[in-house]
Amino acid sequence: MSFTAVFVTTVTLFIIGSVIIANAFLTNALSELESKVDVNVYFVTTAKEGDILALKTRLESLPEVAAVEYINREQALKNFMERNKDNALVLQSLEELGDNPLGALFNIKAHDPSQYAGIVSFLDKQGSDVLSGEASIIDRVNYADNQVIIERLSAITRSTRELGAFIAIILIAMAALVTFSTIRLAIYNSRQEISIMRLVGAGNSYIRGPFVIEGVMYGFLAAVISLIIMFPATIWITRTTAGFFGGINLTSYFVSNFGQLLIILLVCGVLLGMTSSFLAVRRYLKV
Repeated sequence: MSFTAVFVTTVTLFIIGSVIIANAFLTNALSELESKVDVNVYFVTTAKEGDILALKTRLESLPEVAAVEYINREQALKNFMERNKDNALVLQSLEELGDNPLGALFNIKAHDPSQYAGIVSFLDKQGSDVLSGEASIIDRVNYADNQVIIERLSAITRSTRELGAFIAIILIAMAALVTFSTIRLAIYNSRQEISIMRLVGAGNSYIRGPFVIEGVMYGFLAAVISLIIMFPATIWITRTTAGFFGGINLTSYFVSNFGQLLIILLVCGVLLGMTSSFLAVRRYLKV
């Protein structure tokens, strides 16, 4: 029964540790997806650089904005030519124009995809008459082109996090109940010893003490075993998911956060074993 109690507690703590690591992987994956979404602001070719930089300063002051990348006209042309270096017709057309037809642009990244709508609303209000009193310096904003993707990504991100939290709570609760039942059964097998101790006058605290300490030992041993099992598991997962979403290195995450994981699992294991033993003795053996 002691072996069974340690085994079940180990499974419970392994699930808790796996939930922590899975949350790190999920957070990294979602962040990687979110980082690929941005909004581009294209300026008219006659826009003054001072007005553009003034708008950039205002954008960067918004709490929703994570970063604003400014690409001037010359760099925009170089980037365009690089993307179309194999298209002779496009390059010939640029040569015939004899002038740079592209305006400067911003690449704007928000902290959360749901915040792009507010940023675009700000651009609608501030894009014109920034400093010079002239017509709008903004040619167009490509938010409408990406709006469906941004909204879907926001919904997927929100749903995934909520579903992940719900599943984690269910798994941990089920594992904790199984652990409690196993420890209760282990203590139930000692009911004759408890009855004898009561007959010779032992108090409740004296009787509970050994079982609570035993539960603490279950939790401590299970925490150590679960960490030992978790290390090769993270190596395997790292190799399996190396090409996904930029590939978070779960092995490095495990090593760098080993102390934190050890403390969390030790605390959870000790509390789970101690509480289960205490309640089992109190409620089921009528001590």
